[in-house]
Amino acid sequence: MSLTDLTLFEATKAVVKGEVTSLDLVESTLNRIDAVDPKLNAFIRVEADTARSEAAEIDQARAAGKNLGPLAGVPLAHKDMYYRAGGLTTCGSKIRKDFRPTVTSTALARLKTDGAVYLGGLNMAEFAFGPTGHNEHFGACRNPWDPSRITGGSSSGSGSATAARMTFGALGSDTGGSIRLPAGLCGIVGMKPTQTRVSRFGVMGLSFSLDNVGPLTRTVLDNALMLASIAGYDPEDPTSATVPVDDYVGAAQSPSCNGIRIGVARGYFEKDADAAALTARDEALAAFKSAGAIIVETDAGNLDDVKAINALSALTMGPEAATLHAHWLRTCRDDYGAQMRARCEPGFQYSGVDYLSALQLRPKVVEDFIQRVFSDCDFLLAPTFNVETPTIEETDVLDHQGFEAVIARISQCTRPFNYLTLPGLALPTPSLVAGMPGSIQLVGPPFSEARIYQAAAAYEVEAGYTERSPDL
Repeated sequence: MSLTDLTLFEATKAVVKGEVTSLDLVESTLNRIDAVDPKLNAFIRVEADTARSEAAEIDQARAAGKNLGPLAGVPLAHKDMYYRAGGLTTCGSKIRKDFRPTVTSTALARLKTDGAVYLGGLNMAEFAFGPTGHNEHFGACRNPWDPSRITGGSSSGSGSATAARMTFGALGSDTGGSIRLPAGLCGIVGMKPTQTRVSRFGVMGLSFSLDNVGPLTRTVLDNALMLASIAGYDPEDPTSATVPVDDYVGAAQSPSCNGIRIGVARGYFEKDADAAALTARDEALAAFKSAGAIIVETDAGNLDDVKAINALSALTMGPEAATLHAHWLRTCRDDYGAQMRARCEPGFQYSGVDYLSALQLRPKVVEDFIQRVFSDCDFLLAPTFNVETPTIEETDVLDHQGFEAVIARISQCTRPFNYLTLPGLALPTPSLVAGMPGSIQLVGPPFSEARIYQAAAAYEVEAGYTERSPDL
């Protein structure tokens, strides 16, 4: 077995015990990247010298008998929108191809404090605005289960690289599904935490009311380890929550679904769904039931309600994204890819009244949803996506006819939960769907991440997806 087959948790324990060095892990991942990334295009930039230098520091600390952090010596790569002072951060764009920020994101700083090693920047949709994994500047990222198919986006490289064992985990961002979609389509675990749970300081923004920072990993425990490192209040980000951080790792190590009520999201979440995707969803429900959960029906998928939520989400995202990009769209519009322009420019058409109304209505809409849905269940289960994984070619629509329909169909099931602020964990289904991963998302009330991890860890044992990997 290669060292890259270890889980993040196994790898860091091996470093702490002296069974392997951090440099061993780095060299193994660099060799894996050399062998596999030409097929997948998951990396924008590999920083081998940085990784080796940081690994050497970890190994020296261990030799000196110093305490190592919970991520000690494990190489991680991240969506190329997390700032590192003095380091390149392209944001998947031509406009920022040479951008070197003067600050380091709190998320990266916390990972480094806990002993993680930085491998490089991962491919992504341009400025994180796309759910498929296409990028006109750096090329499409490819799915390790079938390189002709999409990875999902916008955290495309995070999903592909983690699933392909080129990194032990990765940070992504999620504004409408951009962690959960690539996690789901690449067959791994991805957490969109509660809005404001993780600091966004030093992270490229898209829609500051909807953006979230979170991890993509191969197992639930690995995911809990990464979220535990980055979660919590940050004075550099006054919007970050002061709510205490629960013991995510302890929860993931104490798997239990006994008596947990899992509500099925139907209606909107089943609309126009491929039959195979719903079959995979039903297998996941059966696995939760086998683990001790109680399956109940909910009205969370009321079509009119979710359509209204999506409309409010669009009224929020559109103007905020347009505001962030207004200067560049005026001064260097041709440096944007066609898909990015087609998605961003309509944001200028919304009125200030509509935008502020969407923000003002949000607390009431969220409160109503929570009271209505979570009075009947502890968690909500919905597909992460309800289509069979499309190819890169058939979704390469740029700004041509059918573009919006493609975007809407792929992100149909993830998009509502960003406006609702709720945490959602994407998990692989027990069986593949036509040879590709299927995925469900487990959604809970605000700040229920620890309870989600506990239930998801029990499901993971029943589902058995950690035993499979893409054959590259």
